[in-house]
Amino acid sequence: MDSEKALVLCSGGVDSTTLLAMAVKQFGSANVVALSISYGQRHGREIEAAKAVAAHYGVEQRFLDLAVIFAESDCSLLAHSTQTVPESSYAQQQAEAEGAPVSTYVPFRNGLFLSSAASMALSLGCSAVYYGAHHDDWAGDAYPDCSQAFVDAMGAAIAEGTGGQLQLRAPFVQMTKADIVRTGLELEVPYELTWSCYEGGEAPCGRCATCIDRIAAFRANGTEDPLMMA
Repeated sequence: MDSEKALVLCSGGVDSTTLLAMAVKQFGSANVVALSISYGQRHGREIEAAKAVAAHYGVEQRFLDLAVIFAESDCSLLAHSTQTVPESSYAQQQAEAEGAPVSTYVPFRNGLFLSSAASMALSLGCSAVYYGAHHDDWAGDAYPDCSQAFVDAMGAAIAEGTGGQLQLRAPFVQMTKADIVRTGLELEVPYELTWSCYEGGEAPCGRCATCIDRIAAFRANGTEDPLMMA
């Protein structure tokens, strides 16, 4: 097992929870820190899911609140937004947006997250930051701050800005959500503890894009999303 220490951006969703499981397997729970970020999201329940996931894996968890930075944004993912969350797939939304990012794109959110994570990781003696962006998120530029080009650019900036002390690792960036779920099922990830729905209600809505993608990813692996079975 490696002796290095890693910080994992942990939202409490499928992707970051699978990533956390991978990091714990590689480095051991004592060498992994989960960072969960509040940014004024409508689905604040994901932070509670992140707490449950971190407790399950027995890792240290840190929290950061960056909501003030997005106070002027009308992104539909934010609790103060006047927009509603679209009830359609990302592909449908992109077709309607004519190639522009979808309405749930939070302005350069992941750039801010990764910069903050890098600062914290270096302070905590970590040598790597793990980020769960995957191919489905950036196909067609739905979320441009999840793309391979973005990951490469941020990785270079983090390495340069830390004097080579810190690396950005995004092992899912060329994988689909179905691929990630397949990996997680092999690792016996407790997906029943996770949360993805943008509406943040008592149960997943099943209609927002992230619910649609999540349900499809589990079905592609011959099983059902445990949250939809509850």
